[in-house]
Amino acid sequence: MKALLDRVSEEYTKALVTGGGGFIGSHICEELVKSGIQVVSLDDYSAGKEENCALLEGYSNFRSVHCDITDMNNLPRHFEGVDLVFHNAASKKNVCLRDPRRDLEVNAKGAYNMLELSKAFKVKKFVHASTGSVYGEAQYYPQDEEHPLRPVSYYGVSKLAGERYVILYNRIYGLNTTVLRYFHVYGPRQESNEFGGVVAIFTRNMLKGETPMIFGDGTQERSFTYVKDVVKANLIAATNSGSSGEVYNCASGISVTIRELCDKVIEFFGKTGEVKPRYENWLVGDIRKFNIDNSKIKALGMVFDTDFWGRLEETVEHYRAQTPEMAPLFDLDNLRDLVLNAVQ
Repeated sequence: MKALLDRVSEEYTKALVTGGGGFIGSHICEELVKSGIQVVSLDDYSAGKEENCALLEGYSNFRSVHCDITDMNNLPRHFEGVDLVFHNAASKKNVCLRDPRRDLEVNAKGAYNMLELSKAFKVKKFVHASTGSVYGEAQYYPQDEEHPLRPVSYYGVSKLAGERYVILYNRIYGLNTTVLRYFHVYGPRQESNEFGGVVAIFTRNMLKGETPMIFGDGTQERSFTYVKDVVKANLIAATNSGSSGEVYNCASGISVTIRELCDKVIEFFGKTGEVKPRYENWLVGDIRKFNIDNSKIKALGMVFDTDFWGRLEETVEHYRAQTPEMAPLFDLDNLRDLVLNAVQ
């Protein structure tokens, strides 16, 4: 990581991280400040947490600002001197079902706003966070970056629209952009409420003495990707000239079933044989298998951490060290809607 950060400091002076108070964004900020360049976290905290940014307040080269990426009245002043953008702000999966219009505003219009300002302020590099949701159901395996894009959710459609704007600005205006499609990211600081992922939710179940719940029979496969690897991929994209105008799958390539994941989390709590997951009907539209081709990003020098169980144990221990006071989980009917076609 140090070599990548050295390259960042050689090429850039100031980075803007949208969604910097969120799960992935805060990890990007955490590494960037070590490079010595100025780092600005921009977040409206609709999903992110101020405490994630508070961890970095000791760095003189870090600043956190409260701003919405759809607010063009306030956004421009935060672009002064910025030459590197990591655009991670997005509406979460729940927003797309509760408020599809807001989902569109954030994921499509928000990306457009960031691109317009990046062009106006002559940003050197724009790294855009997308999602495997843009693929929809697999037409073939493994899914590479040329796979047909047929999203089956509001979230996937709005994220694809954002991607298209990013690619368009590269082709029309020559803006140096890279798109990273995230898959099943996990790690410390991931929300364990409706904004979070299954690793955090299973861990939270165990912390609260609740029975983990699996939809279907648990044989659905996921390619869990450690958050530090996602940070590394962002830095590689920012410092590799060959990444301009390209799209990359950012997935570990590890294949783990939901049942295997659940059993291991139970084991980490020493409850094997005592706690067994309960099963609910398959979710309508749930994608059963992810088999992702990550050879393209590996060609840039990306090496993924393959010790999934080791990183998972570290993640579980992170949550166990946190405050035990946690808000109630959402109800089953709501959860069914929230996780439809969720891959990030």
